[in-house]
Amino acid sequence: MGQWHTTGCVLCAQNCGLKVLVEDNRIVKVKGDRENPRSRGYVCRKGLNVAYYQHHAQRLTHPLKRVGDTFEKIPWDQATGEIAQRLKDIVGEHGPRSFAYMGGGGQGCHFEAAFGVRLLRALGSRYHYNALAQELTGIFWAHGRITGRQYLFTIPDEERTEMLLAVGWNGMQSHQMPRAPLVLKGLAKDPDKLLVVIDPRRSETAAIADIHLPVRPGTDALLARAMITIILDEGWHDRVYIENHVTGFDEIAPWFAGFDAKEALRVCGLDYDTVKEVCRELGRRKWSLHTDLGVYMNRHSTAATYLYLILMGICGRICTPGGNIIPGHLMPIGAHTDERDPKTWRTVATGFPALMGVFPPNVMPEEIMSDHPQRLRAVLCSQSNPLRSYADTTAYEQAFRKLDLLVTCELAMTETAALSHYVLPARSGYESWDGTFFPWTFPEIYFQMRRPIVEPVGEPLEVSQIMVRIAEKLGIVPDIPDSLYRAAGSDRMTFGMELINYVGQEPASLKNMPFILAKTLGEKMGSANLAALWGLLQVAPKDFRRAAVRAGFKPGPTLGEDLFQAVCDHPEGVIIGQCDADNNFENIRTQDGKVNLHIPEMEQWVGSIDAKSEEPALKPDPDYPLVLSAGRHMSMNANTLMRDPSWNDGCRACTLAMSPADAEHLKLSDGQQVRVITEAGEARIELEVTDQVREGQVIIPHGFGLVYEGRTFGVNVNRLTRSAHRDRFAGTPLHRYVPCRVEPVI
Repeated sequence: MGQWHTTGCVLCAQNCGLKVLVEDNRIVKVKGDRENPRSRGYVCRKGLNVAYYQHHAQRLTHPLKRVGDTFEKIPWDQATGEIAQRLKDIVGEHGPRSFAYMGGGGQGCHFEAAFGVRLLRALGSRYHYNALAQELTGIFWAHGRITGRQYLFTIPDEERTEMLLAVGWNGMQSHQMPRAPLVLKGLAKDPDKLLVVIDPRRSETAAIADIHLPVRPGTDALLARAMITIILDEGWHDRVYIENHVTGFDEIAPWFAGFDAKEALRVCGLDYDTVKEVCRELGRRKWSLHTDLGVYMNRHSTAATYLYLILMGICGRICTPGGNIIPGHLMPIGAHTDERDPKTWRTVATGFPALMGVFPPNVMPEEIMSDHPQRLRAVLCSQSNPLRSYADTTAYEQAFRKLDLLVTCELAMTETAALSHYVLPARSGYESWDGTFFPWTFPEIYFQMRRPIVEPVGEPLEVSQIMVRIAEKLGIVPDIPDSLYRAAGSDRMTFGMELINYVGQEPASLKNMPFILAKTLGEKMGSANLAALWGLLQVAPKDFRRAAVRAGFKPGPTLGEDLFQAVCDHPEGVIIGQCDADNNFENIRTQDGKVNLHIPEMEQWVGSIDAKSEEPALKPDPDYPLVLSAGRHMSMNANTLMRDPSWNDGCRACTLAMSPADAEHLKLSDGQQVRVITEAGEARIELEVTDQVREGQVIIPHGFGLVYEGRTFGVNVNRLTRSAHRDRFAGTPLHRYVPCRVEPVI
């Protein structure tokens, strides 16, 4: 007889609530959890198929060591001991910049980051590579200049908005806000609200929009500059808001004076009157903005992101009801790292700074292949599969083969694991206590700590526990007094008091607190992650503690314990904080407490984006006349988390999407095998002819090309991209603008 468990999805950042039936230690049925405060019963096709994430033939069960061309099982003690010794040798000989940590938990399991980063710092390095820097650091950086901290980014106030401007975002498929398809359909059906979509293709979201602006691929920044110009020229900007809440307007206004918006929109392929009408609505409505990879992974990525923030700023839509607001959080999903601070590290070969605390994966192959004396030589890769997730697979393969040490902590024998020197088996999101810190709700602060619902097979550990074992072998974990171990075996209040005494006597222990908690309270609880959550709640910042009191928790010394107990008592997740919905400006951390619109370093870049310069830059290369969008969100891909391809049996999951006009011109037909060729490489793939795609553009979804049971399923689109094809400032890949050509397979 099976048992229903309450949990959450780990396949995307929305982490929708799930009810899961487990029989004989296997997930056999899944449905949405109506009691989940955030998703309220909503679940997509991916969440309904989490059994394929949990149960498949590639799950790892024991530590493995590469011996020649094969792997051998070895004991945990041997694995962590050998890894620690090799790390000591490499860092000792080549310095701390020779070591990098690539991980942080991805879409469902964030607690490892506290341990991985602490291990990194203990060895003297700051090279943390993460998927955030594959997509989002440009927007984090721009927000950091405007709000004062890179982790104080904004999200749409969807409940109170009158108009949603969706730019390069197909929320009907990619979600990226709670219950996105339901929210978008509600907006589209409401006669008093507007849904406006800016997207080259007629996506599922564009198809239901009130207005669709089919912008020419690669012209998002040009369009944004034109829209700002129209609003300023027509006097539709919010002067009162600017006077009261903005600094830097007088500095940026001249950037748009005399700009030829009509000519710019001609290059964008858009009708001037239609865009002007959209701008009129932006000037009079309470609107919010949702940008996505169509902007972040496109030409002028960081500049385009900044321009859309200016657009919001001049219309009074930052930190205002119905606009874009700064959400509350228990823990930021990244750190503020200002590149102007000389203490902020940069990569040694490519010179990219840490943004939001992380470095761009696009530069890692060059950092490894460099002849710099402090080049990367050792990488600890955790819950991340760069050989399928990041640009330029060929470059990554060459670089990883050059490493002195590659350690992978993973659920499965991924393509990255197959190149590693050591492969360490990690527990899944359903075999461990874990959670995420994505701040997608407002004004509520929501948190769910998933609990184990399936027993692990073999010897896998929480990644956090793996980090602790390596740290012990490295001598990082300090001597812990017996009194603290004894207190951990008592109640948590007793443990807390003993921990305070210990820290008072050994203040240096604070920097290694995750390891100390894992070794004491964590061993009693059976989870390093759960112990880390307890510790986090005891020292939560004042802003969060005030939000917790607003949510009904009692202020005082037991607040952290009360919050911890509430989280444990509510497997469906719980509202642990409430933001002040009417005073979002209190979150601004700039020196003057205002929205700082002027970023002087961007002036030259913004000024270079005009019709005269963009038109020749956008002229197709005769050798590569089409624009490949290397990535497509849809219900049939889940990054590389779903190893077993049978979850897509019967689906047309991985194709090259092309417009009917281009197919006719090239004399190609639906279902035909074609060859896609870029500067980076080529791939053979099935053609799908669809009117969703704009003429001149083709699309391949991401998350495929996975090797399973000796066969490769679908096309690895990152084989067609170059790591050097990236944003000049943030290093994010320009995946949505990859020149290519398409030929029939003869």
